Amino acid sequence: MAMEGEKTTRKESRIVVAVDESEESMYALSWCLSNFTAKNDNSTNTTVVLLYVKPPPPVYSSFDAAGYLFSTDVIGAMKKYGKELVHSVMERAEAVYRNSGTNVNIEKKVGSGDAKDVICHTVEKLGADTLVMGSHGYSFFKRTLLGSVSDYCAKNVKCPVVIVKHPKQN
Repeated sequence: MAMEGEKTTRKESRIVVAVDESEESMYALSWCLSNFTAKNDNSTNTTVVLLYVKPPPPVYSSFDAAGYLFSTDVIGAMKKYGKELVHSVMERAEAVYRNSGTNVNIEKKVGSGDAKDVICHTVEKLGADTLVMGSHGYSFFKRTLLGSVSDYCAKNVKCPVVIVKHPKQN
């Protein structure tokens, strides 16, 4: 409680939550809203940044590998699908937020490129206090072949990283 003449300072907290099409990422967002933001008191102003990373756009020549002309209709349809996917993911994330009953600021960011690089860059650029990510529960073999975005981010960002495991992975 502030005394007369004292200023009360509100700390701003920025939590980046990486979201994608998966059930695991939506569970991680729900977990974050229930466990981080619900415990905030009035001295903290929390912003949750929903970060979706689109894969980098493929590079096309006018001919595909088989030598067939690659239609601009196909390229346009792929771009439209990408926009619809972003919209769908953000809509699902907003529904998770609405159902949480928490009162935090929400920002939406969409990046394009290699997910691990975009996430790390965005966390640094925003000066995030925490990064929250879902775990896809890949096996050792699949993680070795594909790499793990969460492992990479945990090793390379400067803030704490919370990797939320979906209960179905137990």
